[in-house]
Amino acid sequence: MANKAPLADQQKQVQENIHSQIKTFCTSMNEILLPHCLTNNNDDVSIQNTPLSTNGAPHRSGLSFAIGRTTVPANSPAVLKTRPLNPTKVSQSLKDRLGYTLDIRPSQIPHKDAGNGLFIDGEAGIGAVIAIYPGVIYSPAYYRYIPGYPRVNVQNPYLITRYDGLVINAQPWGAGGESREVWAGLGVPEARRNLREEKGSDRFWKMLSKPVEGPQPGSIANDVLERRNPLALAHFANHPAKDTEPNVMVCPYDFPLTERDMRPYIPNVLFGRKKYVKMRRFGSFWFKSGRSSDESGSDCTVLKTIVLVATRALCNEEVLLNYRLSNSKSRPEWYTPVDEEEDRRRWS
Repeated sequence: MANKAPLADQQKQVQENIHSQIKTFCTSMNEILLPHCLTNNNDDVSIQNTPLSTNGAPHRSGLSFAIGRTTVPANSPAVLKTRPLNPTKVSQSLKDRLGYTLDIRPSQIPHKDAGNGLFIDGEAGIGAVIAIYPGVIYSPAYYRYIPGYPRVNVQNPYLITRYDGLVINAQPWGAGGESREVWAGLGVPEARRNLREEKGSDRFWKMLSKPVEGPQPGSIANDVLERRNPLALAHFANHPAKDTEPNVMVCPYDFPLTERDMRPYIPNVLFGRKKYVKMRRFGSFWFKSGRSSDESGSDCTVLKTIVLVATRALCNEEVLLNYRLSNSKSRPEWYTPVDEEEDRRRWS
């Protein structure tokens, strides 16, 4: 019946299903970390007896030390008190509630460049939300602020693009953190490129849209995020080896910002002073089209991110995602297309 419904209705059903799962996940995280949520007699006694963490000020990132920032911005939001559980304890407690959690360990892909991979610890059914893609969200209007622009992927494999052109940079998130804190995506210093190493195409792009060497004051929202988020590891999922099928797929998720109790567990911040600038694409170029979201009122109540959804039942195995790399550019040695025709349609 679902496949006979109009496309808009199908998309709405998918969003509602994902949101329902994310809400269950957030409820579980609140039960684990917030003392007032521990009312169930079945809750872990060791968690109930854990003292509270004041979390009075955000932890300083590596970049804040580099630029000499020593004070917390006056407009930083308050950080709610949580139990000072380490990430391992939080992850295990989530598994006890959801039936699965995630782990990072050496990939099982037989290639020297495979590195670490993402593994599910436990069992999840088809359609389950397995992971959330964390990091800083850039709309096309702010591409030039992405570190390394215009060749943003040269030293950063943790970038992903949504169907609507939004790019999420997960590099600053890394593997998460040890607490709940005010996070503005400033964890990784930007690499400065030697102009003599740039190609002619790079210089051409820079003439059209001058890159910005660093974040501008107030350009990234200061949001309170839970850095011990066990599902905020989607960027560690590897592309499957030859003759191996992926077991998750990318799905866009528009998180409603009205759900304030859930906000700390959505591991993303928006670059661009909390507004989406409407852009229209012409070939390889993006141009501003219409008013910004804060001017027109649309899109400003959602945070547009990405989740990984299981395409089959999963059980204690590596999470594999079809990267669908462009066939118009040189591909890495380790990349084998899952479906060449699908890649061709994706990038045509």
